[in-house]
Amino acid sequence: MSKPIWKIAALAVLLPSTTLASDGLNGANTAWILTATALVLMMTLPGLSLFYGGLVRVKNILSILLQCFAVTCVASLLWLLVGYSMAFSEGNAFVGGFDNILMGAVTEGSMAGDIPESVFAMFQMTFAIITPALIVGGFAERMRFSSMLVFSGLWLLAVYAPITHWVWGGGWLAEMGLLDFAGGTVVHVTAGVAAVVAAMVMGPRHGFPTQPMPPHNMTMTITGAGLLWVGWFGFNAGSALAANGDAGMAMLVTHVSAAAGALTWMACEWTKFGRPSALGAVTGMVAGLGTITPASGYVGPGGALVIGILAGFVCYHATVFLKQRLKIDDSLDVFPVHGVGGALGTLLAAVFASAGLGVFSGQGLAEGMTIASQFQVQLIGVLASGVYTAIVTFVLLKLIDRMLGLRVSQDEETEGLDLTQHNERGYDL
Repeated sequence: MSKPIWKIAALAVLLPSTTLASDGLNGANTAWILTATALVLMMTLPGLSLFYGGLVRVKNILSILLQCFAVTCVASLLWLLVGYSMAFSEGNAFVGGFDNILMGAVTEGSMAGDIPESVFAMFQMTFAIITPALIVGGFAERMRFSSMLVFSGLWLLAVYAPITHWVWGGGWLAEMGLLDFAGGTVVHVTAGVAAVVAAMVMGPRHGFPTQPMPPHNMTMTITGAGLLWVGWFGFNAGSALAANGDAGMAMLVTHVSAAAGALTWMACEWTKFGRPSALGAVTGMVAGLGTITPASGYVGPGGALVIGILAGFVCYHATVFLKQRLKIDDSLDVFPVHGVGGALGTLLAAVFASAGLGVFSGQGLAEGMTIASQFQVQLIGVLASGVYTAIVTFVLLKLIDRMLGLRVSQDEETEGLDLTQHNERGYDL
């Protein structure tokens, strides 16, 4: 069985390599993680920004772009200040220590396995950036900019950093043997749950669900989706922390699942409405990407195909159920795509990581683990990360609402956040 990321980093330095320098640095691995880091940052800037930007109404395009941009800045500095230390320093089973504040222990010569620790810390920073940025889609078009900044920063420290430690920093879920290669629980479950909690706390946009709120620029959205697809190779394949077969397989299965998710979502729409949509295609692609993420280092191409198909089908119906049946205005479908997809992929990793499934086999489970026992661990990981995220997110939102107010006024929402929050327009109309 492939090991969690933190174990791979710790053991990589012990592996023989023809590219090891005299100080233990592996040039090939370092070059790949530098590249992967840039790819993951590209997922937020400009990938997610454009993807979300095209989906909102024209009066809110600048606000959503700026929210993604500002979250990138806030998350980066908080990760430097204390987030990295909380996630990856030695601490207890629930949170890391505070002995690496301002990355004081990260020097030019410090190593994480056989790559510079600075590269590892920066790679992990890009994950810490995109996770709160994903949540923006849950409350799009109605949250105050100041409240969004405060919420994103507090959420990063109170939710993201501790759960990262649980899974990748040697915490209690890592000790249980949770399979989460690149962020099914750490990124997608947490972001999805936080988004739907925010949507419920804040209430729907005025006019939802009776008033149509179509995307204002699908060209922008598809452009962002393409950048997300390419960037996701850094997200998943980069999580091998090496230029090796694990990275290659993670890249292959990521691509297969994305394609399968897109086609399945299109097929669902084709069956129900008589024609597929561009919005459905790109949403299905993101569902396929998010669902394969936790399993990407453990499954093979056959398993990835099944995961992608299930991602498109399950996430499509979850989206319909949330908006049409529950009437919850998760503006850009963060929970049904990322939350449901991340949970589904985390659970399916227990199945398709198994070596006994013929063409659907993966790399094999740990010694003594069966599909049933591994599934139990996966379920605990999903429930623990989801419940913890929901509780802390709710508390943070209520606290910020009391201090600053979460939501713009109805008049401000009607006029649009571009003008009321930033006194700018996205387009010169």
